[in-house]
Amino acid sequence: MKKILVFFILILSFISVYSQNTEGLLYRKMTAMIPMRDGVKLFTTILYPYNSNAKFPILIQRTPYGADIPLRTDTSVSLKRTSFSSLASGGYIFVIQDIRGKYKSEGKMTIHQPLTHRTEKGSVDESTDTYDTVDWLVKNLKNNSGKVGLYGISYPGWLALAGSVDPHPAMKAVSEQACMSDLFLGDDFHHNGAFRLSYGMEYSYELENDHTKDSNFPFPQYDLYNWYLNLGPLSNVQKNYFHGAIPTWNSFIEHPNYDAYWQKNSPLNYIPEIQIPMLHVGGYFDQEDLNGPQLMYPFMEKGDKKGFNHIVLGPWNHGQWGRGKADSLGAISWGSNTAEYFQALQKKWFDYYLKNEGDGKFEEAYAFQTGNNIWKTYSTWPPLEVEKKKLFVGPHSSLSFNPIGQTGHSDYISDPSQPVPYRSLPIEATYGKGSRWRTWHVEDQRFVTTRPDVISFQGDTLSQDLTVTGQITAHLVASTTGSDADWVVKLIDVYPNFDPNNYKMSGYELPVAMEVFRGRFRHSFSKPEPMVPGKPEEIVINLHQINHTFKKGHKLMVQIQSSWFPVIDRNPQKYVENIFEAQPEDFIKAQQSIYYGGENSTYIELPISKN
Repeated sequence: MKKILVFFILILSFISVYSQNTEGLLYRKMTAMIPMRDGVKLFTTILYPYNSNAKFPILIQRTPYGADIPLRTDTSVSLKRTSFSSLASGGYIFVIQDIRGKYKSEGKMTIHQPLTHRTEKGSVDESTDTYDTVDWLVKNLKNNSGKVGLYGISYPGWLALAGSVDPHPAMKAVSEQACMSDLFLGDDFHHNGAFRLSYGMEYSYELENDHTKDSNFPFPQYDLYNWYLNLGPLSNVQKNYFHGAIPTWNSFIEHPNYDAYWQKNSPLNYIPEIQIPMLHVGGYFDQEDLNGPQLMYPFMEKGDKKGFNHIVLGPWNHGQWGRGKADSLGAISWGSNTAEYFQALQKKWFDYYLKNEGDGKFEEAYAFQTGNNIWKTYSTWPPLEVEKKKLFVGPHSSLSFNPIGQTGHSDYISDPSQPVPYRSLPIEATYGKGSRWRTWHVEDQRFVTTRPDVISFQGDTLSQDLTVTGQITAHLVASTTGSDADWVVKLIDVYPNFDPNNYKMSGYELPVAMEVFRGRFRHSFSKPEPMVPGKPEEIVINLHQINHTFKKGHKLMVQIQSSWFPVIDRNPQKYVENIFEAQPEDFIKAQQSIYYGGENSTYIELPISKN
């Protein structure tokens, strides 16, 4: 949810682009305190073309990260070479607004609150605030065309999603990009009930420690792996640091299960049928909000009778498409600037709905195909033209599309005192100096392959390309000698032992799909149950959607482990009612067993593309 927003890049660009350039449109800044229906006023920055008498549509972004920009109101500026440039070239009025309770806006802010205006008469929420903002803008801004669009990345992406509900008549199109979705099932704070410790702690502190600014937690060291390990049980966060002052952390403690609190806060609860055109945008390697667009697109697709609902999925980390360059991620090259492709599509989208330009013909889905490194379009998403095949784990760390005849299990010891790191050390503060947080989803997994508490099942060398397009699902049959366990499953593309095109990529283990599941929730996220020691049980894990070609000469690998620290908190492995209240003696070693063959077959279901 961090500030991966286009106007933050713009802020850094303004200093070098102050200009009296007479080519094209020039923009000026104004600010306003826009009144909401309950009297609260929201600080708003407006960039408007001042050297033209034409009427322009309005594009809005709403944010908790600060809407003001360092530009004097009497300065003329060209938006060339800024992140607005692709849209500004055709002429828009750009609006950036602090949400209530953040930075220069009045009111009170709590992270990711549900929409209430439909069920609580007279209440205000992000939908009503968006409506009131649009109403003020179209009535008070000179030379506006009366048409409005709304977009944003990350938290502003969720604000765009919320703002699309019961929209003002002037609002014609929306693009939610990397929106936060269900914060217990997926995205920022939990994945399948497993708590995202480092992110949840650092981010909630950032937004709620001081509402007038973003706050960095005052860590005493650079490498935080041992700091989080020495932190001990989660109860020590409240005891030693937060002391009840961070509302979202308090909610974590009070609601360890998928109860009414989390269900009410889920967009699945308060987003109705799609009401205006929506462009969902997400990245396969989004380290923060991977699930949001993939969850909300099919949810809104069910009620889409007018063809309003569309999705774009690319080879991006969190918000990478909003920056100027996206030709690679970490060590992985995509062969082209994928951000340019998206930004041209985004311009076409808003130009059609806000300016009546173009033919309005949009594909249902645009999905970059990694491995082949090409853009593909689809009439349905996920595509129907696939053959679902099972990829089975087997004895001696084998992996095959053929059913395993021999029955058995592979074992490892999971020790909470020595958890598997989720990325190679050092573990920098999430948004700290030098942090590699943004690229860990494509990090070479060889840094854990040799650990005794990580099992790697590997297939034979591929004799031809294998393209997997759509939903990946793991069916894990496992047992533990404890009474609770976390299960991390990765689908990995193993590069050839020698890569003649780039020797540094030889043997690279690229994770193309990864996810964690907390065992206690295997039957219900609302009603957790202990695992029965020694009893094999099937755990179904959504590994999300990909579009990837495993190239000839590569191998497939499935990797399984029981900790992912400190992005995921340590499971005590002894069942306790509330892990936030676990005691040191609750953390125990456990033997984990992964089963293969017969009825107890562990496999990954892959949608194999037919074309």
